[in-house]
Amino acid sequence: MPEIGKLLIVVGGLVLVVGLFLTLGLRIPYLGKLPGDISIDRGNVHFYFPIVTCLLVSLLLTILLTVFFRR
Repeated sequence: MPEIGKLLIVVGGLVLVVGLFLTLGLRIPYLGKLPGDISIDRGNVHFYFPIVTCLLVSLLLTILLTVFFRR
């Protein structure tokens, strides 16, 4: 049973971190506006894909989770 408690603590921590990121993410300057993010405007159509931002967030999460779960 202690394993389930530890799992719930870890999942709760991840939910907290994701919630803080979603809440404060709009206040981080340049997030979503990095060089390499694709933005196309043609008439009434606007296509936006933040590929570099996605890669940067993925890299940071990979490093954090590797350090956290390496024990």
